[in-house]
Amino acid sequence: MAEGGAVRAQAAAGTSAGFWAPGSQILWRYRENAGERFHIARPVTVVRDDAELLAVWLAPGTECVKPVLADGTPVHVEPLRTRYTKPRTVQYDRWFGTGVLKLARPGEPWSVWLFWEPGWRFKNWYVNLETPLTRWRGGVDSEDHFLDISVHPDRSWHWRDEDEFAQARRDGLMDESVAERVREAGDSAVEVIRAWGPPFSEGWQHWRPDPSWAVPSLPEDWDRTPAHVSS
Repeated sequence: MAEGGAVRAQAAAGTSAGFWAPGSQILWRYRENAGERFHIARPVTVVRDDAELLAVWLAPGTECVKPVLADGTPVHVEPLRTRYTKPRTVQYDRWFGTGVLKLARPGEPWSVWLFWEPGWRFKNWYVNLETPLTRWRGGVDSEDHFLDISVHPDRSWHWRDEDEFAQARRDGLMDESVAERVREAGDSAVEVIRAWGPPFSEGWQHWRPDPSWAVPSLPEDWDRTPAHVSS
């Protein structure tokens, strides 16, 4: 599709200089756990990209790809004991509600997402534990590690999805060595939260998207397997 081609052209142009320029449209993707296929793809707009940070904006209404069970059942509806063992496929959908600002530092095994309520009332930060992002010409790839952390405006925090993390281990989606590294990554993130280090201390909750930015389109070849260029 023509718009998808525009996404690829912008992404390639940004990468040729080492970093994507603000306003570039790229893909933020996740591989399936214990597999090679991509099952999550979200077109996003680059806010900032340099040696210290990649920040992107996932706009409301963006067409995305998400995993569902083979019969179309949403993953979160399926009971936990069979959630990761039943056959799956992917489904096109749109990102409803308010948008999300995603922040990732090179080599860090998590990204930090910011959520707002309608009217730009800040809701919370969300630490998504994952493999460090791998960059390619069209965007960034990772693998989700189930375990997450919610951080609130009063600086309190709590673990999320510990039950899913435990079930994924029981179902063989990660071995004990990987699970241990994920826990260590989570503990490191908690240290940053307790010290109120970046990005929590940097005021990103006051950021707003450029009103001139168009909502990115999902390329037809969103699941292509590219040559990765850096991490």
